[in-house]
Amino acid sequence: MRLRSWTLMTLIAALSVGAAARTGFADGIAIGDAAPMADEAMKNVDGKDVTIAGLKGTKGTLVVFTCNHCPWAKAWETRIVELGNTYRKKGIGVIAINSNDPDAYPEDSFAEMQTRAKQRKIAYPYVVDASSNVARAFGASHTPEAFVFDASGKLVYHGGIDDNAKEPNKVTQRWLRDALSAVAAGKPVAMAETKAFGCGIKFRKEAS
Repeated sequence: MRLRSWTLMTLIAALSVGAAARTGFADGIAIGDAAPMADEAMKNVDGKDVTIAGLKGTKGTLVVFTCNHCPWAKAWETRIVELGNTYRKKGIGVIAINSNDPDAYPEDSFAEMQTRAKQRKIAYPYVVDASSNVARAFGASHTPEAFVFDASGKLVYHGGIDDNAKEPNKVTQRWLRDALSAVAAGKPVAMAETKAFGCGIKFRKEAS
């Protein structure tokens, strides 16, 4: 069992390194940094362009890299939507970003995003990162992967949603919810970084 667990963790680590290398950003942003490319216009499912800066909340901002097709993103989707819809009413700006190449996964197309947003009753922007450069700038490598910024715009949480994707009733660590709760209350985040598990982002090709 120990060997099997060690092998699984080694595989996950290797996949993570590979995904990071594909982004062209070795480390991405760190705790305490501001959101990169905050003024980059991205198309929302309602057809309008929005920016991270324009969606900044009075208490903080949640940026989640996600998509339609990934089984991990699907597993956490209901919880992500519930958190986003809830905390946007508590002064947290919320934006979900799809950086995947729809040519590789048609389920991640803009039309499919619009359908998913209606089905899940997403009340915050779900946008297209048309070049994948926003994900690259953040250093994001997985779907889903969350970044929480405080009222001053500093990164205070980066990582996963919680500790059990497949069995919500067995979750013991609610990392993202705890981070959002702390930020909404103007308090420090106890757990600033966790491991983001999920599918690797399917980056679009960089312009030559």
